[in-house]
Amino acid sequence: MKASAFVYPWDVNGDPRAPRHLAELGIQQVTLASAYHSTRALTPRHPRHRVVTAEHAAVLYPPGDRWSGRTLRPFPAGAWAPEADAYGEAAAALADAGLETHTWVVLAHNSRLGAEHPDTSVVNAYGDRYPWAPCIAQPATRAYLVDLAAEAAVRPGARGTELESLGWYGLAHLHAHDKTGGVALGDAGQYLMSLCFCPDCRAGYAGHGLDPDALAAAVRNALEPVWRGAPSDGGWPAVGKLLGDTTANATRAWRDATARSLQEEAVAAVRAQAPDGFQVLLHADPVSYHCGANAGVDPAHILSVADGVVVPCTGGAGLLTPFAEQHRAGAVLAANLTVVSGMGGSPGTLADDAARARDLGATELRLYHAGLASDTDLAQVRSALTGR
Repeated sequence: MKASAFVYPWDVNGDPRAPRHLAELGIQQVTLASAYHSTRALTPRHPRHRVVTAEHAAVLYPPGDRWSGRTLRPFPAGAWAPEADAYGEAAAALADAGLETHTWVVLAHNSRLGAEHPDTSVVNAYGDRYPWAPCIAQPATRAYLVDLAAEAAVRPGARGTELESLGWYGLAHLHAHDKTGGVALGDAGQYLMSLCFCPDCRAGYAGHGLDPDALAAAVRNALEPVWRGAPSDGGWPAVGKLLGDTTANATRAWRDATARSLQEEAVAAVRAQAPDGFQVLLHADPVSYHCGANAGVDPAHILSVADGVVVPCTGGAGLLTPFAEQHRAGAVLAANLTVVSGMGGSPGTLADDAARARDLGATELRLYHAGLASDTDLAQVRSALTGR
């Protein structure tokens, strides 16, 4: 199977050995970040640094003229990516090493956007804002995300893109010194805590026959036992039990339709900018009410929109099955496997994990993350992919 490794520009720029080192792993492609959220990242092999602190979400290339005069616009990178075009410099070096480059674009996950423009954020039933989570129902925010997808995806020389967080982002987020794990929310609790009550979402619920004030009160009432320790797992049936099936289904209808239309618009915008043959994939979870970086989607719908999906498979490849069951000829089903042992990955079992993913329908591999992995981890990756 074709294999691609995730990489940041700062893993490559300033390290002339990096492109060849990556090529020697046995990968054919690099998925290179062009728009990314805030992070603190190790760079175990770089000759100039060991830790890179990306202080806020940023584009890693010079943003274009389309943003002139607009209130919502992407933020340029700071000292962590000092090159005039950090993405472009890294992509050129990778191409010289014979590696195909695809862009890696993070969309609805941006703490600085929420800090500078609070009204763009998801608001929960208690009135708390999630500054890391732009509400994808808001027209101005959607326009920003669609244009960002098109610009950040179609960079010079890129053969495709992978769009992450193209959907609802909710409570779950690895925030700085995160302290939200004291109550086990489960799938149902996470869903209720991720429902947005900004003005646009309130209007959306009303359009589905719900009184938004009554809905917010119902969410708070449903969560009260959870805060005292009652379980809220059990998937979607548990949401219906907590909220009532009719109400739960109406909220999901609004959110599913909103996410679907955004995904359609963003993919169409990318294709309008891209050359023929440009591949568009989404990081996706096959359960549409799930939130986060792997946006919840309906498998049949998303495979009619995009060229394929990147599916989280660390710990098991079962999430591939609902996509494989669509039997979409030519669809890319990329199994995303963590190969950083310090982050819960298992590079030593990569060959076996890849074989199991292939048996469940995977057509390609994604390896997270070549820049973060130790030399020992990468030696095991190389052995699995090349036999050396």
